[in-house]
Amino acid sequence: MIRVAQVMGYMDGGGVEQVVMNYYRHIDRSRVQFDLLVCEGSGMVPRDEVEGLGGRVFMIPGYKNLSGYMHTLEGLFRQERWPIVHSHVNALSVFPLRAAKRAGVPVRIAHSHSTSGRGELAKNLAKDALRPLSNVYPTHRMACSRYAGEWLFGKGASFEVLYNAIDLSRFSFDAKARAQARTDLGLVGGQTVIGHVGRFMPQKNHRFLIDAFALAARRRPDLVLVLVGAGEAQALAKSWTAERGVADRVMFLGQRDDVDRLYQAFDAFALPSLYEGLGIVAVEAQAARLPCLLSDRITREVDVTGTVRFLPIGDPSEWAKTLAEVQPGVRINARREDFENYDIVRAAKRLVAHYLELSRGVVEAQ
Repeated sequence: MIRVAQVMGYMDGGGVEQVVMNYYRHIDRSRVQFDLLVCEGSGMVPRDEVEGLGGRVFMIPGYKNLSGYMHTLEGLFRQERWPIVHSHVNALSVFPLRAAKRAGVPVRIAHSHSTSGRGELAKNLAKDALRPLSNVYPTHRMACSRYAGEWLFGKGASFEVLYNAIDLSRFSFDAKARAQARTDLGLVGGQTVIGHVGRFMPQKNHRFLIDAFALAARRRPDLVLVLVGAGEAQALAKSWTAERGVADRVMFLGQRDDVDRLYQAFDAFALPSLYEGLGIVAVEAQAARLPCLLSDRITREVDVTGTVRFLPIGDPSEWAKTLAEVQPGVRINARREDFENYDIVRAAKRLVAHYLELSRGVVEAQ
């Protein structure tokens, strides 16, 4: 059995940590175990679950304290002697993988989960400064999509796509589950529900979505918007709904661990992000057979059913028109084979085999 150090950054309920935990739940833990390296100040660290699965959680300084971050990481890498360090902090992987190289870690994986977009100047400047170094310290490269890999490592770089796999059985459409979920949300009659899942942060473009919904709501008195997620911009988003006169038609559900049930209650799924590495929530929504409306800045790789509509985010009026056309209870055609690359059972087996192949000869040498 080998242990793999998973460098997580901050854990606050975002998509990357959910992907890593989903793989951890489904891998053969008699052969591979995860240890999570998490920045202090994280809001949602699943320590009990990790330890219950056989893993460990190491709290480290945040990367804003770069010297402390690097010093602590290098010390941990030397102490624990993990054969593999797998970093999930995108362009910032330069730092933990540099520490891993200095400590003599033989297998160092950089994993690209995201890209960049307009509206986040400071963050984009930092990413652009670090991207040229992204191929210096890893021995291997992974990405959640071709688009995300080429963005971080370059179009000519070699990397493996590890899809953000899901438990497909959890998301299968079920009419009884839909009725119960809508009852639980207090929905009545034939209300048409537009759903969104994502942290309240600039990348997710909530203001644009609320603007588009407010325009659509004028045409459709039965429309309801359900926003699932938490984050620092949630209070601001609530103020936007009040300013646009739709506060009574927008539901803020916060961070939820039953998103699979909530998809059942939706009639369409909207994701107007400024950028995404992939947008796994859109794959989940398609698995629930929901019509999906996505930003045209999201990679087409996410359209696994061939039914996704990609809309420009320069003007909310086009989104409003499309939202107003959504009909309640209409589901898309989705075949299980469409999701072959996203089946967590198969993907977890491939990941275990990959880790074991990469570590071959390393553990014995230690």
